[in-house]
Amino acid sequence: MQSLSLGQTSISKGLNYLTIMAPGNLWHMRNNFLFGSRCWMTRFSAEIIFKSVSFRLFGVKCHNADSEPLKNEDLLKNLLTMGVDIDMARKRQPGVFHRMITNEQDLKMFLLSKGASKEVIASIISRYPRAITRTPENLSKRWDLWRKIVTSDLEIVNILERSPESFFRSNNNLNLENNIKFLYSVGLTRKCLCRLLTNAPRTFSNSLDLNKQMVEFLQAAGLSLGHNDPTDFVRKIIFKNPFILIQSTKRVKANIEFLQSTFNLNSEELLVLICGPGAEILDLSNDYARRSYANIKEKLFSLGCTEEEVQKFVFSYPDVIFLAEKKFNDKIDCLMEENISISQIIENPRVLDSSISTLKSRIKELVNAGCNLSTLNITLLSWSKKRYEAKLKKLSRFA
Repeated sequence: MQSLSLGQTSISKGLNYLTIMAPGNLWHMRNNFLFGSRCWMTRFSAEIIFKSVSFRLFGVKCHNADSEPLKNEDLLKNLLTMGVDIDMARKRQPGVFHRMITNEQDLKMFLLSKGASKEVIASIISRYPRAITRTPENLSKRWDLWRKIVTSDLEIVNILERSPESFFRSNNNLNLENNIKFLYSVGLTRKCLCRLLTNAPRTFSNSLDLNKQMVEFLQAAGLSLGHNDPTDFVRKIIFKNPFILIQSTKRVKANIEFLQSTFNLNSEELLVLICGPGAEILDLSNDYARRSYANIKEKLFSLGCTEEEVQKFVFSYPDVIFLAEKKFNDKIDCLMEENISISQIIENPRVLDSSISTLKSRIKELVNAGCNLSTLNITLLSWSKKRYEAKLKKLSRFA
C-alpha cells in the first residue's frame, strides 16, 4: 500500500485502485480517473462534491501495465460465477463492462426457462456479451417473434449456441416484427425465413425500406428477364443466397450485368444461373468478380485453353470466382505437377474445392495405391473424407 499527499487530500493506492477520502477542504487535481477522462477539478468545496457521500470511499480504476480491472465488480463476480470467459468477452465487446446496469441474472433465468444449459448460457455471453444488456421484456418479445419463424424453443437455443449475434445484435423488436410480416407477404416460406434468420440475421436488422427496395429490385429483374412469377424468382434467389438482402441493389445489378455480358447469356440462361449455382456471385464486389475472372482466363489461356473452354469451366463451376488469384493459380499448378491434365480439371472443376494440403496428401495416397492419375476420375479428390477413404481402401485392394 502506497500513500500520496495532495494538500490535505489523502490518496491511498492498492490493488490497482485509488481510494479517495474527501475532507472538507479546497483542492484541485488533474488525472485520468474518477470520471474516466482527463479533467480539472478546481476550487470546488469537497462539502459540495461529496455532500451525499461524505467521507465515503470511492473505488476508481487505476491504469497500469499489469492489469486493467473492470469498473463493475458485481458484474465481474456474477459472470465468473456463471462460467463466462471474461477475457474473451472483454476482447469482443469491452464497452459492456463499463455499464453500471446489466441484466446477466435475468438473461440467465430467461434462457434456463427456454431449455438452455448453464454451459450454453456462459458460451453465449462469452462470445456476445452485449446480450446481458437486454431487458427481460425485450427478450420475451423477441423470443415470441422468433417463434413465428422457428418451430421450437430448443431450435432457437441451438441457433443462439451457434450464433448468439443473430438474436442479440439488435433490440429493435418493432423493426423485426415489420420485416417478418413483409417477408411473409412477398411469398417467402417459413423455411426460407428460418434460413435467413440462421445464416443472414442482419436481414432482420435492416430497415424495412431497405428490404423492400431489394425485393422490388429482384422482382423487376425477374420480370425483365422473362420470369413469369416474380415472387417465385425472389424466393429461389433468396433460398440459394440468403445474404442477398444485406447487399446493395447497385452491387447486385452490376453482377447480373457482368454475368450476362461475360458469358453471352440469353435471358433464359441467365435466369437458370442466378437462380441456381451463380446466385452467390451476386454478393461479390463487382471489381473482385471481374479481376478474378480475368485471372482465371489468363491462367487457363497460358495452359492452352480456348475462350469457349474457359467459359464452360466457370459456367459449370461459378464458385471458382470466389477463389483468390494466388490460391486458384497454386491449386492448378499443384494438380498439373502431378500429371493431371488441364482438360481433367476443366471436366471436374470441383476438385478445386479441396485445400492444397488435402490435394497433395490424397494424390500421394492414390499414387501409392497404384493409381494412374492421368486416367483417373479426379472428382474423388474433392469427396468427403469418409467417402474418399472408402474408395481408397477399395483401390488399394486391387493394387
